[in-house]
Amino acid sequence: MPLITGLALFLILGAIITLFTSEIVREGARGIGPQSNLLIPGLNPYLPIAEGWIALVLTIIVHEAGHGIVARVYGVKVESTGIVLFLGLPIGAFVNIERDELDKISIKQKSSIMTAGPMSNIILAGVSLFLMFLITSSLTISQPINPNIFGVSVTTINPNSLAESLGLTKGSTIQQIQNNEIRNPADLNENLGGNLGKTVSVTWLNENGEKVVKQATLPNVREPGKGILGVTVTEVSDPKKVLDRYNSLFVSNPLALLAPPTMAQGVIPFSSMMQEKYSSPIFGSFFSIPANLLFWLWFINFNVAIFNALPIGPLDGGQLYNAIINKKTEKRKGILRHTSKILTYSMIVIVALAFVVPWLMR
Repeated sequence: MPLITGLALFLILGAIITLFTSEIVREGARGIGPQSNLLIPGLNPYLPIAEGWIALVLTIIVHEAGHGIVARVYGVKVESTGIVLFLGLPIGAFVNIERDELDKISIKQKSSIMTAGPMSNIILAGVSLFLMFLITSSLTISQPINPNIFGVSVTTINPNSLAESLGLTKGSTIQQIQNNEIRNPADLNENLGGNLGKTVSVTWLNENGEKVVKQATLPNVREPGKGILGVTVTEVSDPKKVLDRYNSLFVSNPLALLAPPTMAQGVIPFSSMMQEKYSSPIFGSFFSIPANLLFWLWFINFNVAIFNALPIGPLDGGQLYNAIINKKTEKRKGILRHTSKILTYSMIVIVALAFVVPWLMR
């Protein structure tokens, strides 16, 4: 458990430091909205409904089964186990462990039981990541890049934005602003920012490869948390470079593979934007279906594991560390008797900061 907790704290504190020091990151966080922090398919716009629910249900089942199995190994009574249903659909699982018996066992045994849930999720996350690598490492390029196409690809369009009013759509490629070529997102940002309050020509290729030119009157000022056009873009991607870079991350930086294919579409081979450019020797052109399911199993299991390992009261980590602290301080007086509560409240503040900093610092 301490290793998982340490990793969780490292990631959360790193995210908070980045939010404090980077306006671009804060603006991006505001752009995707607070609901993107919720692991609930249907509420989180970046979590697909089908793969999201399948992965979430399997995650909960594996987590609770881990607790239950280890509890039985130590002879701790498991009052009941079952599946949680909502409108006839399985949405989770539960294991009720006899708390009185749990309080009687040693700290080491309790640690094993509390750690079993997050560790089961970490194992499933690792297996999913490995299987995902087997798929992506076997992909072949079926649609090479067109050397005559340049610009930035539009991955999302904000509702009621300037881009929407112009007729830009997801999959369009923005090539010019006021006859200035756009080669990357920085070019787009620079050309838009340098023409605030002016009417400029915007040139793009639509999804059918047809050239479109329209006039757009840019706002006088850039509103905090909002883009000028109201789009998310990525560079026109070379399929070979994208595939090679993605596969290299499995060894060099696996945590970078937590970037969702629904968000970083231009750099993930099985995203909706890139999937048609590849083929699998086993799954053919349908490889993105198992690849996406495995990704969300990896993503959700990893996040559930590290969150549950945090030293916050009702979570697995909280129960374990509170038991250890209470054991060490049961005969102490004063503030030491409240150490576990102080730890819980401190962690709640730290986690809350990761949610609210983008809106506090505009």
